[in-house]
Amino acid sequence: MEDVTLGFLLIGAMVALIVLGLPIGLSLISTGAIGVWLIRDNIDLAFRFTALATYSGIQDYLFATIPLFVLMGLLVSISDVGKDTFEVAQALLRRIRGGLGMATVAANAVFAAVTGVSIASAAVFTKVAVPEMVRHGYHMRFAAGTVAGSSILGMLIPPSLLMIVYGVLSEVSIGKMFVAGVIPGILIALGFTAMIWLFATFRPGWVFVDPGHGDNEEEDAAMGTGEMLAKSVPIACLVVLILGGLYTGFFTPTEAGAVGAAGALVIALVRRRLDWPKFWRVLKEAGLVSASILFLLIAASLYSRMLSMAGVPNAIGDFVQHLGLGSYGFLFAFVIVVLLMGMILDSTSILLIMVPIGAPIASAMGFDLIHFGIITIIAVEMGLLTPPFGISVFTVKATLGDPKVGIETIFAGTIPYLAVMGLCLMLIAFFPILATALVK
Repeated sequence: MEDVTLGFLLIGAMVALIVLGLPIGLSLISTGAIGVWLIRDNIDLAFRFTALATYSGIQDYLFATIPLFVLMGLLVSISDVGKDTFEVAQALLRRIRGGLGMATVAANAVFAAVTGVSIASAAVFTKVAVPEMVRHGYHMRFAAGTVAGSSILGMLIPPSLLMIVYGVLSEVSIGKMFVAGVIPGILIALGFTAMIWLFATFRPGWVFVDPGHGDNEEEDAAMGTGEMLAKSVPIACLVVLILGGLYTGFFTPTEAGAVGAAGALVIALVRRRLDWPKFWRVLKEAGLVSASILFLLIAASLYSRMLSMAGVPNAIGDFVQHLGLGSYGFLFAFVIVVLLMGMILDSTSILLIMVPIGAPIASAMGFDLIHFGIITIIAVEMGLLTPPFGISVFTVKATLGDPKVGIETIFAGTIPYLAVMGLCLMLIAFFPILATALVK
């Protein structure tokens, strides 16, 4: 049997193992090791490759970025920074029709700049924004859909764990990926905001329980300037510190993670939101999350080496060229596959499977891998909102804890946000400058 054929069979076996319930890390590392064994007909070589992947896969200094940003996100989450950010956005936008929906998007965008995890954003703003929106006359469908839809900004606006994973897998600068995500993240956030205003103005029945009345944010007491500053300064300082340091080159991504974690710790202590039991829980959770991600990266390293050894990326690249699809034909097909995988897999797993295959082909076809990475991450994030998996939707459902709100209601509420993301993805695909302007 040819190596390429064997490589494709092993990809199928790996997908089958995942569908049967084997954890993604074990599926990747087992198929990778068995693949090396069968391709080279040498079991000792397979063991050596596995040991090499275990050692070299995460030995680089940049991998310290992962636990540092995870720790920062957890500290920010327990400091009520998300709640304060939403209240400030609500105060600023309360007189605009659909203002609470816009405030949710704005707060998610800002919160995303210091967490890097969509699930954290979904959990925080479900507790904070949904009850407030419902109290002001919004449909539960729209309120829950807005939280789920805007939570995806957590993985696009830097810092982002998905960008770290992509940077490692594709061997591109994580710092450049962070900077490249700024404009696309702002573009999508503005798209969400415009969509909310259009619906609230021209299709109020989609947004409000009583379309004639609309929302009544203006009935709430205005927030004083002093209170607004007190609530906005901490997160503003963190955003400026992290993104400013990265953009100016003053910090490496790892150093930015350390500074951000230290800043988040100071905020939690100053606000008296952190005691020893909470701190211990945060450290344990950060360790568990980081260890699971790093294990997945080790498994993906072995898996990608096996694919290269089998010649799978080259074979797919040659096949695409023979089909005459061209570079954008390949990109379209790649995005479709990622979207389909988003229906059954989580975002990290999709990256681990698809990037080792897609990145070499994209590079050979002339795509900037940073541009390709932003497109990939947007497509992956759309998977967080698509049934039946839709982990952001399930997070909102679980956090709400309301049996009257069905999962289908939340999925319906996310449809407009998926449409906006799809439009922004096409714009970024056809105009690479939107992803690379700040990097060049």
